[in-house]
Amino acid sequence: MERIPSAPRPDWKQKIESQGLVFSTTVLPDGSTIEYWNESAYYRFDLAEVEMLEKVTEELHGMSIEAARYLATGAMGTIGISPEALKLAASSLARSEPAVYGRFDFAYDGVNPPKMLEYNADTPTGLIEASIAQWYWLQDVMPHKDQWNGIHEALVRAWEKQRGGLDGARLHVAHTEVEESGEDWMTAAYMLDVANQAGWETVGINMSDIGWNARTKRFVDLDENVISSIFKLYPWEHMMKEDFGRNIREWPVMTRWYEPAWKMFLSNKALLAALWHLYPGHPNLLPSYLDSPHGLEEWVAKPLHGREGDNIRIHAKGVELEQPGDYGAEGWCYQAWSPLPDFDGNHPVLGSWIVDGEAVGVGIRESDGYITDYFCRFVPNVIDAPAPVLGAE
Repeated sequence: MERIPSAPRPDWKQKIESQGLVFSTTVLPDGSTIEYWNESAYYRFDLAEVEMLEKVTEELHGMSIEAARYLATGAMGTIGISPEALKLAASSLARSEPAVYGRFDFAYDGVNPPKMLEYNADTPTGLIEASIAQWYWLQDVMPHKDQWNGIHEALVRAWEKQRGGLDGARLHVAHTEVEESGEDWMTAAYMLDVANQAGWETVGINMSDIGWNARTKRFVDLDENVISSIFKLYPWEHMMKEDFGRNIREWPVMTRWYEPAWKMFLSNKALLAALWHLYPGHPNLLPSYLDSPHGLEEWVAKPLHGREGDNIRIHAKGVELEQPGDYGAEGWCYQAWSPLPDFDGNHPVLGSWIVDGEAVGVGIRESDGYITDYFCRFVPNVIDAPAPVLGAE
């Protein structure tokens, strides 16, 4: 893997916004702005690297399912959720309720084995830039080259599978209007699009507009239509703390949720400790423990429900950092310190996307510091191989 400087397209801003990436510009407290999308460079992989990373992603996904089964036993405690939520997640896993997608975050320098940092498996965002914007960038800049990116096609296939050939199947797609950047809204819009391409009748809805019919024991939309299948871009741990969640716990099989309740295990940082407990010494894992460092001399403390780098603490030689935020009361996971690689002052995290159990693409975010937070940059990727020929075997 190499980081290669590249000249931005003159009209890059208009192009990414027309493709749905409307949330690139962040206004800082002092009034200055920074851009999330960065095409002044790209990361180049060789084909063998991509094949290796795909294999690692799929292996870790299978291992994470086993770790979820372990967490479901309660052997590692309540992992920051209520006993009722733990029971719901365990029963969802036992029923093998279907899932669609997730994103592993890896530290990888192109030389040493990739290390799993976490698994964003409940409400992962980053789809617009990884699936759409970087593909169009490739067509404009290097159409003769390949890219590690089959995300769009994989999502359409996955939603076709979930539809099961039923005509007139309806999928509601929900997000929360509280998020103001536009990222959640555009991610939900993209899911509406791929599900529609897969043959679903789709309905967009705000989470706050989902109603409950007490007589039929069903969730309904604003037109009183029954919600039988729903994709929600809203964390399970939030749902379980609201009155809304009580109806799911009491009537768990009346609605099919994407992602399903068992994703509470995979999106929780306790997964890292469960994986290390079950697979100690695995080359793609970092030692991880709940509640304390357990002898680790250098470590990163992660709140079990943390997102976007909030509340992360780093204790390492020459590094003492603590991010602000509202997480931590739910508990902590301590992971061995493994600094992100340094490419001329840029520290990338590889977001390896998995759809229906298959590794399908990558989105790379880089930062100036040790923590990938709200001010990171997305950089496109290229495979050092010819573009595939459509229709070729």
